[in-house]
Amino acid sequence: MKKPIRLIFFICILLSPALSQAHAVVTQSSIHIAPVKADKATEVSLSFNSHIELALSRFILITEGDQQQAVKARNSNKAGEVLISIPALKTGEYALKFKVFATDGHLTEDIIRFKVIP
Repeated sequence: MKKPIRLIFFICILLSPALSQAHAVVTQSSIHIAPVKADKATEVSLSFNSHIELALSRFILITEGDQQQAVKARNSNKAGEVLISIPALKTGEYALKFKVFATDGHLTEDIIRFKVIP
């Protein structure tokens, strides 16, 4: 009798919505949809599968030679979307490193690489 109860308990845990959104994952990025143009400041969007606490999150632009520069971010009017201000850049390869704190209390860190085109 104990085995079916345990099985039901574990199935409920696995199907729990709180656990399915345990970390903030990027579901869409404007960097991959529309390329960043050279010599023009750009606002890019990252959509996450959960809400983000911006006051506890960091966004870093990584340029050639691994130079790092903090960039500003703000919430969009869409749930889970963050808008990041990218300064004017020269043609080349860059990365956006972020460490975001989801409202569910989980910290996620990732890097998105992108190209700036003429």
